[in-house]
Amino acid sequence: MKLFIKDIAALRTDSEVKTIVENFGLQPLSVDIGEVELKETLSRQKYDALKDILRQHGFELLSDRERILTEKIRNVIIEMIHFSDELPIVKYSNYISGKLKVNYTHLSKIFSRVKKTTIEHFIILNKIERVKQLLLYNELSLSEIAMKLHYSSTAHLSAQFKKITGFTPSVFKKSEYKTLIPVEFL
Repeated sequence: MKLFIKDIAALRTDSEVKTIVENFGLQPLSVDIGEVELKETLSRQKYDALKDILRQHGFELLSDRERILTEKIRNVIIEMIHFSDELPIVKYSNYISGKLKVNYTHLSKIFSRVKKTTIEHFIILNKIERVKQLLLYNELSLSEIAMKLHYSSTAHLSAQFKKITGFTPSVFKKSEYKTLIPVEFL
């Protein structure tokens, strides 16, 4: 039986889900981005009890196929931008469809229908949030950040940053009202 789980905070690891499921007395065969495969099939009562425990730990058990697929796309993008040392060299569309083993056109249609935004725009929002984080860490120059996040130039990064935030990167960095949007709200 496969379960599809959304990490509401979008900051935890698969091992945390595995621990919760094991502590519940289940034996997961595999745990992957937003997905747990179990040996056994759960009764409705056990399913509801697991759903409650997961909710207490900040996870949501999903049942709608389109929401499940959208959450998988979201998790791949967040992992790719926020938790990988290097962004993939291949096109993002190829990377996402390769990771999920689903045609990108299909993924794009479902994501847009559920999230009311495109995958491309969601990637841009996440990249800008990552730029904000890197600016606040103050460890990399703007040109190093542009290179790290695969922008064609510092000017392109700056223009996109200003379009999304209303500030240039340098004004944002100097501002006393620096705000980051938590990943779970993206």
